[in-house]
Amino acid sequence: MNATGPHWIKSTYSGGGGGNCVEVAPLTDAVLVRDSKGTDKPALAVSRDAWSAFIALSADPRL
Repeated sequence: MNATGPHWIKSTYSGGGGGNCVEVAPLTDAVLVRDSKGTDKPALAVSRDAWSAFIALSADPRL
């Protein structure tokens, strides 16, 4: 995190149409996840290991 807060990255699957958008902010020991339409609400914090497992699972073509 820097002086202005975490650096948020919008999902590449989020389109420009204002639909379902997810943003993540990688930190040293966690990854923050939030809805880009609710940036005033608290973010979900998950461990980096949990985030890596989620990304691996979401890339599974059987899903």
